[in-house]
Parts: sequence; C-alpha cells; structure tokens
Amino acid sequence: MSQETNIVEKAAVEQSYTATPSPPANKEQITLQELIDALNAVADDVGQISELTSEEALLVSEFFASLLKLMQSWVPAISISPSVLPPEMANVAQANVDPTGHLALLFRDGRFKLIDLSDPKNRDLLIAVIGDIVPKFKQFSASQKRKIENRIQFLSQITKEIQRIASVISQGT
Repeated sequence: MSQETNIVEKAAVEQSYTATPSPPANKEQITLQELIDALNAVADDVGQISELTSEEALLVSEFFASLLKLMQSWVPAISISPSVLPPEMANVAQANVDPTGHLALLFRDGRFKLIDLSDPKNRDLLIAVIGDIVPKFKQFSASQKRKIENRIQFLSQITKEIQRIASVISQGT
C-alpha cells in the first residue's frame, strides 16, 4: 500500500466519525420546542419530588415517634417475618424492629446487621416492615386488653370476697 492510499483511507475514516449522523428515515425528528417542553416537565417533576421527599421525611419522623411510644408500652422489639423482606435478604434467619426504628437482622451464617429504617434509602424496606408490624400491633393491643380485663375480673371477685369477710368482721365487733 502506498502512503497516499493510507492518507485517503485515514481521511475517510475520520470523516465517518466526525460526520453528523442523519436520523433514520422512519423516525420523526424531535423539535427544539419538544426538547424544551420535555426539560420543563422534568424540572416540574424535580420540584415536586423535592416537596414530596420533605413531606415523606416528616411523616417518617412522626411515625417513629409514635412507634416508640407504642412499643415502650407493650414490647421491647417486634419480630418481623423474614418472608416480607426483599430478595437480597433471603438468608435472614431472624428479624426484629426496635422502638428506635432499627431493623436488626440475624443471618443464617451468623452475621448481624442493623438497618436504620428512617434512612431515606430504606423507605421501601420500611413499607414492607410496616405491613408486617401493623397486624401485630392489633394482636398486642387485643392481648393487652384481655390481660387487663382478666385482672379486673380477678380483682373484682377477690375484692368482693374480702369486702364480705370484712363486713362480717365489722358486724361481729
């Protein structure tokens, strides 16, 4: 090959890389106005995402404040079914939520991991966990109510008997 042929081939290759590609014949070209409209829609969405994220953060904070109050009254931790956890946590042997909103995971291989459910990156996990704990709160409240009712019934019967005995003693003196 001659040096002239190499120069011509090199120029053709460079031209093929620098030439403006023409759009495929079967596709419509997007106009500048359509691009600007699309970017304006993105800007609106970004603004709304920012507002929604702030609202979500506030709700998560309020949720955990209330969760803390409920759990302090009834239980130190709530067991979470490993089946509600995402697939990447498939080898979890045991999971518990504490009153501060941390998910404690014990893996089958003995590893332990603590996840802050209030962290924005864990919001989808938080939703899954909430779906598991709300029915358990219903069980806890019903159980707590039954315990108190049983104590009241017991104390009521015992109190009546003690009052009856005290009345007999008072009458005898």
